[in-house]
Formats: sequence, C-alpha cells, structure tokens
Amino acid sequence: MSGAAMGTKTRILFLSHGGGPLPLLGDPGHAELVEHLKKTAAKIGNPSAILVISAHWEAAIPTITAARQPPLIYDYYGFPKAAYEIQYSCPGEPSLAAQTQQVLLDSRFQAELDPERGFDHGVYVPLKIMYPQADIPCVQLSLLSSLDPEKHLRLGKALANLKYDNLLVIGSGFSFHNMQAFFGEDNAQNKVMNQQFEEWLISTCSDTTIEEEERAKRLRNWAQAPFARFCHPREEHLLPLHVCYGLANRACEEYAELNIIGKRASVYLW
Repeated sequence: MSGAAMGTKTRILFLSHGGGPLPLLGDPGHAELVEHLKKTAAKIGNPSAILVISAHWEAAIPTITAARQPPLIYDYYGFPKAAYEIQYSCPGEPSLAAQTQQVLLDSRFQAELDPERGFDHGVYVPLKIMYPQADIPCVQLSLLSSLDPEKHLRLGKALANLKYDNLLVIGSGFSFHNMQAFFGEDNAQNKVMNQQFEEWLISTCSDTTIEEEERAKRLRNWAQAPFARFCHPREEHLLPLHVCYGLANRACEEYAELNIIGKRASVYLW
C-alpha cells in the first residue's frame, strides 16, 4: 500500500451500497450486490477494525465517530417497519478514532472527534451483509461538506499514515446516484449515459497503464467525464472513491460491475 507508515495487510474497498435499507430487506434489485459483498468479505477475511467513509455524513471539517458503542441512525424514510428495526451492535474503536484524528491533524487538516454520533446506513447496511456477527470494531469518518474532490484525495493520502494492522478501509458510496433516473423511465438514452460513465470510471480506477498523476487528475476533474452530472447530480456518493484512491495511490487490484436497482454500478478493491 501507499505510505511506509501504513499498518500491514490494510485493504481498501469502494462499494456501491445500494438504496437505503433495501439490501437487507430481500429486494431483488440488490441481489447481485448482496452476493458480491458476501464474497468480498470471504476474500478479505476478518479485519481487526474497519474505517468507513460514508456518503451520508458531511461535515465542515473531517469528523470521526469516537463512541465506544455507537447507535444506529435510521437516515431514510418511507420504508417498511422492518427497516427501522435493523440492529448492528458492533463496537466503536476510540483508539483508531484518535489515531485517525492525529494523522489528519499532522496532514494540516482540522479534524475533530464526535463521541455522540452513531453509524448511518452507509455503514451498517453493507457491514451487516459482510460481517453479520457485528464483532469487528468500526469507526466512521465524515466527508467534507465542501465536496471538493482534491481535498478528498488529500484526505485519503493522509490516511496512508495510519499505523493499524489488518485494517479495512471502506468507501461506502455509489458509482451511479441519480435518484430521478432510479425511479423514472428506464430508456435507452439513460442506459447509454450510465454505461459511458461507468466505462470511464472503471478505466480510470483499474487501468495499470495510466500514470498515477494522470489517474489523480481524472478523479480531480471527474465532472468532465462522459455524462458525469447525469450519473451524479450531486457528488457525495462518488467522493468516498476519491478517499479510497488517495489512500491507495495506485490502480485497483480487482473491480466488479453489478446491476443494482436496474443500473450499472461498480465496486473496487485494493
């Protein structure tokens, strides 16, 4: 991995986490995602701790959950009663939270700990599928509300200084996130726009012939990609990928393209 200080066996995963709690409710539009997350967890094995950057938490400065037993935040609405009864009682990891804050401070970010905030669905929905026993400590790191891609690349680069063995870092977002398109007419033009952005993103993240300076430039200027703003009218679901790449600083080792709610979406593993 990038950065000599990083702990051994650190793995990095960007995942497209699907629609709200639907992956946990048996929704057929999430069957491929659920199966892929289970296989990915089996491939990775059990990490010592998990650090998640979720699309569903933005803060003015990087903020880290520091509770010993964070509650769950049911940050969705209009779903069946079962969606509000989901439990995932994994512990927090205050020492990892403190170390995360310190490496960010050392990289000239302002950063703070939040001892009260719980985990949003970008954390507990995929983790409940991947590690259902809820026995792996977890910490969540916010996005920056500026949504500046360069700052999120820098955020990932700063995380390369973490000294934590067998850490799993997850960027929990969605490579396609246009809510109107999810629930609107599924026409040929929308499919082409979805496909062309996905092809650009997969190439950007996986092509080993691309120099890292060029790869970072592409992600920094992601809005210039084919149909970028159709796929991401607002970019909060893409930016966890920037953090993952900033940390890895190289092409992914593996990727997969899945059908999620009728759209093409991708996941990346370093």
